[in-house]
Amino acid sequence: MVSKMLKNPAVKAEVEKLNREEFAILDEILTARKEAGLSQAQIAKRMGTQTPAIARLESSLATGKHSPSLRTLRRYAVALVKRVELHLV
Repeated sequence: MVSKMLKNPAVKAEVEKLNREEFAILDEILTARKEAGLSQAQIAKRMGTQTPAIARLESSLATGKHSPSLRTLRRYAVALVKRVELHLV
């Protein structure tokens, strides 16, 4: 069914747009973590969670299989001494 739906150019374009947006978030998260010089374990400690949870979060963004909640993204941002900004256009 999915492959049939993806043959529709409008559906395919929307899926590609969503994928680009999610990958952009992943890129920002990974870049911010790298710039802060923090490991997944350090982020996990700051968030009050375990390292595998951070690995799953980053992996889920990479695969597109799961979208983290805004609350989770905010907690991650706070661990990086940053904030999340959400804009509707």
